[in-house]
Amino acid sequence: MNFAINTHISIAQKLDDYKQFVKLRLASLVVFSSGMGYLMAVDHITNWGQLVLLLLGGFLIVGSANGINQIIEKDSDQLMLRTANRPIATGRMQVNEGILVSLIMGVMGVGIIAVYMNYLSAVLGFAALCSYAFIYTPLKKKHPIAVLVGAFPGALPTLIGYTAAAGTINYEAMLLFTIQFIWQFPHFWAIAWRLHEDYQRAGIRLLPESGEPGKKTAMQTLIYTSTLIPVGLLISIMGYTGWISGVISLICALYFTYTAWLLYQNCDRDTARRLMFGSYIYLPVVQLAWAFDRL
Repeated sequence: MNFAINTHISIAQKLDDYKQFVKLRLASLVVFSSGMGYLMAVDHITNWGQLVLLLLGGFLIVGSANGINQIIEKDSDQLMLRTANRPIATGRMQVNEGILVSLIMGVMGVGIIAVYMNYLSAVLGFAALCSYAFIYTPLKKKHPIAVLVGAFPGALPTLIGYTAAAGTINYEAMLLFTIQFIWQFPHFWAIAWRLHEDYQRAGIRLLPESGEPGKKTAMQTLIYTSTLIPVGLLISIMGYTGWISGVISLICALYFTYTAWLLYQNCDRDTARRLMFGSYIYLPVVQLAWAFDRL
């Protein structure tokens, strides 16, 4: 009986470790964006199997990138309260195991997209994986320009989803990419503001100012959220979606900008937390509105 209980706990712990290793919630949000990009490229879903395979391939690619990120940042993760319990950081998962799992997921993810979608989407997926894991991750400790670099792989999932269905990059695809690219900056900075002490302990530099976060970071955040107001409306103005999604996009962008304005006024962690949640609301709600309006 005791052996069975211990085995159950061990299996449960291992599953939880893999969930942390691939950063399940983050991976799910990224894959969601890829699916929305796919829906924006079609008038009607005629191949549900392809969409499911896109989501699976995308999840494996993101899981691979997140795993490599934790392997590279093992020592940094040990210094931060938010990440100290990750499996690689605690030693519950050996580095060799992490490398093997990441390699398998990456190869399978890119392979699925190459075989069942097209080579363009596969190349974009491979580029997202490599740029996130091997450029953005080590750059986080060297210069705040890491946010700019990380915004590219962060915005690629929508483009990957779109090209998986359309097979090409056009104006609509680039507009979708641009909106998610702009969104990355206030999203990154809101998280970095909230976790400033943790990031300082690990030597991670993501804020556009040295020392304590303040007006400079808040102002740049406000600029980027404000930019989403007109840029987000272009999807409807150019006729890619209808006016209903345009109104929803406008409301979400105005609220997102309002949270950035509050951050500029207050410059505190609680307001940064509100901005962070505003970023989590903006992207999925607006993308869902576009997709449903399109279909």
